[in-house]
Amino acid sequence: MRTLLLTLLIGLSPWCSAAQIYKWVDAQGVTHFDAQPPQGQPSTTLQRPSSPTPKAAPMPGGGVLGDQKAIDAKVKKQVAEQQAQLKAFCEQARTNLAQLQNNPRLREEVEGDVRRLDDTQRQERIVEAQKQIAENCS
Repeated sequence: MRTLLLTLLIGLSPWCSAAQIYKWVDAQGVTHFDAQPPQGQPSTTLQRPSSPTPKAAPMPGGGVLGDQKAIDAKVKKQVAEQQAQLKAFCEQARTNLAQLQNNPRLREEVEGDVRRLDDTQRQERIVEAQKQIAENCS
């Protein structure tokens, strides 16, 4: 357990120590790590991994951060436009539904001719309008 803990500490923090690390196995088969080489035993010198070089921070208002802000603004604008269109659709659908429910004498223009909706057609349109409102409007 001690060896495992020591291995983890050495593996996770190589930049904390500038000295060489030596690894060897004793006569009982136990692996050891130390800053000093063992006396009279063969050992392996562990190489310290190089630390990653820090990336340059993007300039304010430009680079990756600036591009992301522009994309975010574009998406927010599109969402706002879609919400405005949906709101207008819902208002119109509710107005149409109210007309269908409150006015039994509705007429529509079809290919230049004006004709009156019968009760069956009116009920179908009421059901359709309610369905559209239920699906699209909250």
